[in-house]
Amino acid sequence: MKIYDFNVICRDKTEKSLRDFQGKVLLVVNTATACGFTPQYDELEALYAKYKDRGFEILDFPCNQFGNQAQGSDEEIHQFCQLRFQTRFSRFAKTEVNGENQNPLFLWLKSQLEFRGFNQSDPVAKDLEKIVSKIDLNYKNNSDIKWNFTKFLIDRNGNAVERFEPPVTAQYIEPAINRLL
Repeated sequence: MKIYDFNVICRDKTEKSLRDFQGKVLLVVNTATACGFTPQYDELEALYAKYKDRGFEILDFPCNQFGNQAQGSDEEIHQFCQLRFQTRFSRFAKTEVNGENQNPLFLWLKSQLEFRGFNQSDPVAKDLEKIVSKIDLNYKNNSDIKWNFTKFLIDRNGNAVERFEPPVTAQYIEPAINRLL
């Protein structure tokens, strides 16, 4: 199975095949507009601007499962991101990434790339670990997405190749993108 086997729901509630992104390097991100990691939109847009002409795309999936931080309609979220962060990459309908109603795309992504922990040298990661451990005592032993701004890197062949946890910033993701481009 490849990422191209999935269809996703657009902001206007139409369905889109991820085959439309075939041959591109993709970064799939679950996001929220009222999260401490929301400023990462600036970094994501900078990556997109730098590499889009070389076949790089970002697929943004707002998610309200973590701290109720993606409130509003799909269009309100989109407008916020465009006005506040000038984002131009693809944004889809709000979705669930864990649990009974999770988007099949995220189920597949998590099956391909397991959670390997937070970088313990990052002070933000230590704070996030405290929050996540209150929600899921067993969080270290499952592949569930732990918080907003978990990122999955997909190669040009549709394979999930790397998972970046929320505190990981663009400067650490960019070398991996470069290798795939």
